[in-house]
Amino acid sequence: MKVWEKVENFLSGRRAVILAAGLLLLSFVPLLWLGKYNVMCIDDYDYGRRVHDVFLETGSFAASVQEAWRQNMDFYQDWQGTYISCFLMGMCPMNFNYHIAWVVPILTIGMFATSSFVLGRHILVRWLGCEKEGASLCMLLLLFVFYQVMEAPFEGIYWYNGSTHYVLMQSIWFFLLTLISGSLWAEKKARACVCCAAAAVLSVIVGGGNLVTGLQAEVLMVFLVCYAFFQKKDRIAYVIVPLVTGSAGFLVNVLAPGNGKRGSIDMDEGYSAVKAIALSFYNTAVFAIRWTPVFVVLLWLLLLPILWKRMKTSGKDFSHPVLVTAGAYCVISAMFTPTLYAVGMTGLSRVDNIIQMTYYLAVLLVTAYWLGYFSHRTERVGAVAGSKAAQGGDFGNGAAAAFGVFLERAGGRMTAVCLILLLAVWVLTADKNTYTSISALRSVAKGEAQTFYQESMARYALYTDDSVAEVEVAPYSARPALFDFTDLSEDEGNWMNLAVARYYHKDNVRNAKSTSKDALP
Repeated sequence: MKVWEKVENFLSGRRAVILAAGLLLLSFVPLLWLGKYNVMCIDDYDYGRRVHDVFLETGSFAASVQEAWRQNMDFYQDWQGTYISCFLMGMCPMNFNYHIAWVVPILTIGMFATSSFVLGRHILVRWLGCEKEGASLCMLLLLFVFYQVMEAPFEGIYWYNGSTHYVLMQSIWFFLLTLISGSLWAEKKARACVCCAAAAVLSVIVGGGNLVTGLQAEVLMVFLVCYAFFQKKDRIAYVIVPLVTGSAGFLVNVLAPGNGKRGSIDMDEGYSAVKAIALSFYNTAVFAIRWTPVFVVLLWLLLLPILWKRMKTSGKDFSHPVLVTAGAYCVISAMFTPTLYAVGMTGLSRVDNIIQMTYYLAVLLVTAYWLGYFSHRTERVGAVAGSKAAQGGDFGNGAAAAFGVFLERAGGRMTAVCLILLLAVWVLTADKNTYTSISALRSVAKGEAQTFYQESMARYALYTDDSVAEVEVAPYSARPALFDFTDLSEDEGNWMNLAVARYYHKDNVRNAKSTSKDALP
């Protein structure tokens, strides 16, 4: 018993937060290390071509920004309405320095991890009454697990175009949501006004991003307006203002002429609005099962005693658990709707990354809410009925009380055992590509990353050689498992081949057959 008490004391308070932060940062090291060997790919070429040409011609960053906006307006008229994402995608860092792709994972991990931490911690503290150290501990561990089981690491960490359109926009939305909530809870009016003003600006940015994040923002801001109407009428303007600006931006996005033109040539057919919404609720359950492997279950079990202890001492009133759960389910479901409506499918990896994180965050917060409900309900019933509930006179209350007693008595052991198992599964898993950090470390240690980068630089030398008009490259002989993008085709008419050829002004670019001995490296 003394051993477990020592473990529990060791894992409590500020020390636990420092250890969790260290674990998270340690897990990021291989991911950022692998980022040293990152390169430009796929849509980066199509969206960056015009900006790259202007920069080569003028050497002016300001002129490049202007060209990115002009291209953005052309896309708005002819291809898609995401007026913020398209502008940022045109500003790919590799347009200005091809060797700077290592900044992409720093940007994507930095933005998404920070915004998720800030939002989750804010909700746990302000809305659920958790103390700051406990909230920080929960979010650090959640982020550690998320980045290990991320649905599509390449598209959410290393690919500039895909991560900018989804991960970066979702990050801005998380910051925006924190600001809106902050304006509701701010004690000083000046602080509330500043939060509202910043939220109004960011909501326009979110409205001009991907439709998955945009629709999620619309749903949640309406929820917040309803909450403010019933609970904080004097603060309702602080939510309405960003709702109005965000909705205006969202309408500008969805009503873009380019959306209609793109839809007329797109062969994919989506579902009707009603069917898309119905399928969204179904797919939420399907993907929830998919995104809850043993690794995630261990985290959930690990956090139960921590959350019970914090929620039991919370001064909040956890009186609507069913409503909160239903609301969270609706928010996640709404994120599946745009792709079902537009192209009739789910499972787009770059989209799933942000839905997956929202799901994990929702599970954490809903679990905390239910634990708060049961702990407070048990206390209220006990105060009225004495020991009847604890003796099992009421089955529901008795079960809640027994569960609470179990978590309080075995909490230290349960947390320590689950943490040890979590780390053991992480490090000792048979397939070293199962978890992202282990996979990245393996790719660097085996030299796959270095070989891939050397071959990429050999390709780049050919691309930038003015004496070579027709470029033939050999298939990569090695490539990190996390860099799972589709390579160039043997068909020079393939859209990716054409994108690279246009970017570097070549007659054609193609990938040589693997058996070709004459292919250039």
